[in-house]
Amino acid sequence: MSDFWDNVSRYPRFFISSLAGLILVILTPFRNLLKIKKFRIVFPIVLIGFMASLYLVLINMTGL
Repeated sequence: MSDFWDNVSRYPRFFISSLAGLILVILTPFRNLLKIKKFRIVFPIVLIGFMASLYLVLINMTGL
């Protein structure tokens, strides 16, 4: 029975390490793009535009 609880106690650590790995895999292409000078200028503009669009969509969807 103690093996069962040892395995159950390992799940949160596995979840956190899997989530951290997923985030690193998703962000790696963006990090590589930032090494190119042209994209260093375009990336913040695109990011701000995306966040503003997301904000406006959510505001209109909720009716605030």
